[in-house]
Amino acid sequence: MAPETRYARSGEVSIAYQVLGDGPFDVVFVPPGTSHVELGWDVPGMRVFREGIASFARLVFFDKRGTGMSDRVSGAPTLEARMDDLRAVMDAAGSERAAVIGWSEGVAMSALFAATYPERAWSLVLYGGCARELRATAYPWGPTEAEALQMIEDERRTSERPGFAEEIARSGMPTAGGDEIAALARLIRQSISPGAMEALDRMNIQIDVRHVLPAIRVPTLVLHNTRDQWVEVERGRDLANRIPGAEFVEFPIDGHMTPAADMPLVLDEIKRFLQAAWTTALHREPDRQLATLLFTDIVDSTAHMAKLGDAGWRELLERHHALVRRELMRARGQEVDTAGDGFFASFDGPARAVRCAKSIVESVRDLGIDVRSGLHTGECELVDGKVSGIAVHTGARVAAHAGPSEVLVSSTVKDLVAGSGLEFEDRGLHELKGIPGEWRLYAAV
Repeated sequence: MAPETRYARSGEVSIAYQVLGDGPFDVVFVPPGTSHVELGWDVPGMRVFREGIASFARLVFFDKRGTGMSDRVSGAPTLEARMDDLRAVMDAAGSERAAVIGWSEGVAMSALFAATYPERAWSLVLYGGCARELRATAYPWGPTEAEALQMIEDERRTSERPGFAEEIARSGMPTAGGDEIAALARLIRQSISPGAMEALDRMNIQIDVRHVLPAIRVPTLVLHNTRDQWVEVERGRDLANRIPGAEFVEFPIDGHMTPAADMPLVLDEIKRFLQAAWTTALHREPDRQLATLLFTDIVDSTAHMAKLGDAGWRELLERHHALVRRELMRARGQEVDTAGDGFFASFDGPARAVRCAKSIVESVRDLGIDVRSGLHTGECELVDGKVSGIAVHTGARVAAHAGPSEVLVSSTVKDLVAGSGLEFEDRGLHELKGIPGEWRLYAAV
C-alpha cells in the first residue's frame, strides 16, 4: 500500500512528498526532471527502488516545484529555490540529517545541497548525472550551446503530439517491457507540461557545478550506466573525480533510466555504501540531536504497593524493569533514567519508539498492572552523553496525559511515522504544564 501524500510549505509553494519505511537513518531522494509521487508506484522500476530503499532506511521522496503533484510555477525554478524545497521537505518530514540521493537531473542540485548544507546531508549518492550539460574547455562532453538550443526547439515542436512520451520512455529505457514503458510514459505526461519542460531544459543547460564539487566533504557514491545514451559515462567518471574521496561504480545497463529487472544491482550498491557511511557517521559526537523520547510509569502504583507490601512490590518492580529493558533492547532504545516505577528512554527512530511503547503496554499486563506512556520527538542537547532540554520536558508532560495502557504521542511523532503502518486516534488539544501553546495529542491504536 502506497503511503499518504503530504505537503511541505516552501515559501508560497506546496511541495508534495511521501515517507516510506522506518529504518535507522533517513534517505531523501531528489528526483529527475519528471516525477510523480503517486504515479511513480505504477512504474515497476520506481516501485522496486522505493521499496528497496525503505527496506533498510526511512525514505523521503518528493516532486520538485513545477512537477508531479507539487505546485506549478512560472518559468524554471533555480537551484537555490529547489534547495529551499528540499530543506522544507526534510523539515516537514522531521529529517534533521539525511543521505541525499540525486538522480539524473537531480544530481547537480543534490551536489550543491551537500556542499552548501553539510550539516543536513551526512552522505551523498549521485546517479546518472554530470557536473554540467554543455561542452566546454577541458570538458569535451555534451552538446555545444547552439546544438542544445536546437534540440530544445525540436523537442518543443514535437512534445505535444501523441506518442511523444512513449518515445522518450523507450529512448531512456530501451530494454524495458511494454507495460513498464506505458507506465513511465503516463508518468511523464502527468508530471510536467511541454512548456515547463522547455523552461527546465533551458535552465539546465546553464548549470555548471564543477567549481563546488571539491567542497563536498561527505561520503559520496557516484553511479552511472555504462551504455547511457543521454549522459555519457565519461561525464559520470568526471563527476566522481572532482569530489574528494568519491567512489565510482558503473553498471552494465543500457539506457539512461533503469528498469525493474536491473534495479537490484543499483540497490545493492546503494545499500552497501550507505550502511557503511552510516556506521562512520554514528561515531561522530554532535552536541545536539533529534530524538524520540519515551516516558512510562505504572498506573495506580501506590495502590499496588499497599496491596503487595514492600517485598512484593520490589519483586514486581524487578519483573517490570526486566520486561521494559527487554523491549528497549529489541527496539534499540537507550535507557536514560529510571525513577521508581517509571522509565525514560530515547530512540533514533519514532516508529520504533511507538512500537516499543505498545509492546511494553502489552507485556506488562501479564504482571497484572497497566502502564501509561508518552512520546515526543524533538531536538535535544547532549550533556555527558545524555539527552536534555525542552523536548525532554515535553515528552514527560505528554505521558502525564495518558490513560491506563495508553500510548500517547505528540503530533510531531505522528507526523514522523508516516508510511510506517502505525495508526492513531486524535485525543484533541491539551495544555502541557510549563510548555508554551496548545498541543494536539494522539493515541496509538
